[in-house]
Amino acid sequence: MQGERFAKIGTTITWSAETLAIVVLAILYAVGIVGITLPLHPDFVLLTPFNLLISLGLMLAFHRGWNRNIIIFLGISYLVGFGAELFGVQTGLLFGNYTYGRVLGPKLWGTPLMIGVNWVILAYASGVIANTLLPRQHWLLRAALAAALMVALDVLIEPVAMRYDFWSWAGDTVPLRNYVGWFVVALPLLCIFTFTQPNARNKVAVALFIMQVVFFLMLNIL
Repeated sequence: MQGERFAKIGTTITWSAETLAIVVLAILYAVGIVGITLPLHPDFVLLTPFNLLISLGLMLAFHRGWNRNIIIFLGISYLVGFGAELFGVQTGLLFGNYTYGRVLGPKLWGTPLMIGVNWVILAYASGVIANTLLPRQHWLLRAALAAALMVALDVLIEPVAMRYDFWSWAGDTVPLRNYVGWFVVALPLLCIFTFTQPNARNKVAVALFIMQVVFFLMLNIL
């Protein structure tokens, strides 16, 4: 009985912490919508890197089952995401011709260091969602779903990114190649995730992905 009581208390604390993290993220993204669209300050959007870092920290704080595989996945996701963007910016071959603005912070060879963080967030969160929606399906099918979710979110991101100087496209037109490139880069990352982390579940990650969808949807509408 005593052990069951402590187990229930532990479950309650974990749920309360998750709820608090989700509420904090909801407030951050709500403030972001208001601050960017009003705008509260012309440089408000420059707080985006801090938002991404807080989002990453809160999301990973609730990952269960930390091991070498998840650490390797996170590292590969950052390096591949940043490397793909660097290659894309320098050559125009992967995503099309685009250049980064000042919103995402310091750059290395024209590519913001923070863009790798964005790839980590989206790859992890979409992988968790695929695991949750298709728990008994083959890991390759879950990876394909997760990569498709990332591309679908990018469809919402692109108009906002151009409007607020995240990045800009040649001719102010997003090429189809960009979305194909996103899928091609994302799929191997998600294969690693769904193969090595088939049981990964994270309510904060799911909520964060949904908030990003709502965030960019609202910025497209307003």
